[in-house]
Amino acid sequence: MAYTTIDKPTDYFNTVLYTGQEPSNKAVTVGFQPDWIWIKQRSGSEQHHIEDSVRGVENTIRSNSTDAEVDRGSNGIQSFDSNGFTTGGGDDINSNGGTFVSWNWKANGTASSNTDGSITSTVSANTTSGFSIVSYTSTGSNATVGHGLGVAPSMMIFKRRSGDTENWPVYHKDMGATHIMLLNATDAKSDTATRFNDTEPTSSVFSLGTSGDTNGGTSPFIAYCFAEKKGFSKFGSYTGNGNADGTFIYTGFKPAWVMAKRTNTTSQWTILDNKRDSFNVCDAKIFANVNNAEATEVLVDFVSNGFKTRSLTTNWNSSGSSYIYMAFAESPFVTSTGIPTCAR
Repeated sequence: MAYTTIDKPTDYFNTVLYTGQEPSNKAVTVGFQPDWIWIKQRSGSEQHHIEDSVRGVENTIRSNSTDAEVDRGSNGIQSFDSNGFTTGGGDDINSNGGTFVSWNWKANGTASSNTDGSITSTVSANTTSGFSIVSYTSTGSNATVGHGLGVAPSMMIFKRRSGDTENWPVYHKDMGATHIMLLNATDAKSDTATRFNDTEPTSSVFSLGTSGDTNGGTSPFIAYCFAEKKGFSKFGSYTGNGNADGTFIYTGFKPAWVMAKRTNTTSQWTILDNKRDSFNVCDAKIFANVNNAEATEVLVDFVSNGFKTRSLTTNWNSSGSSYIYMAFAESPFVTSTGIPTCAR
């Protein structure tokens, strides 16, 4: 039996809850130095706030918006710290008394040049956890870009950083390179050749067509790339059954974080995690594509080896509908020493 190589997933991904204290900056403890930080105010309708170590502090993009990157200055994240990060004073990350959730991933710190593709990229890649942050400048022509993972990515999320407003195209292995969805929208998957040139990513590069939101003009882009790692991350699909005794999705670990999206028609990108819901049923939902405050709805159970839908909601379990998901572990089902973990 093949066991996980990551016994402590919180060394590479961790969800943190905190309360804002504006006008003072807020030091948030994560447990490691994060390279990708995604923050959402739970108590209000502030926009999502995304920063990463490759683009640098204060540079914000928002999953619910097509807007280009903005330098937030003293209102953005002020530092990536050895054990977390420090916010500035912006209401979207530190309003006084506001409640927040921060989802944090570890890449590999300082980025380096990657010449595997026809476009030279700047990459911070963690091959252990299967996560890389890729910065590149578009050419407007069909191209390839190195991602640094050493295996083909299972999911990739793209954003143009400057110039025209653009969507957030998403590649997922269970849709394939001929289809995309948009992280900032409710749209169903669409057939397109211009995003990824109808070409699956390889162990070294992903392919780009000529679309403005993956390779338009000569603009800076950022891509977040994920490869599946046994016992730590899973990127898959399932079919809903429209029943409160819902579909079970095997991941091989107890989930800490799951985002799911219906592919055959419009729906929200729904995010659940084990800190906002420390016990089943998980019902504290945040949508990646809108700025809504956190809301509640009975959705799923997190169990020792996956998650089980507990609702008839169209966002998770409509009968006969197809869904994709990305998930990260709280603990592996079986550790590297062969010791199983238990459901909560």
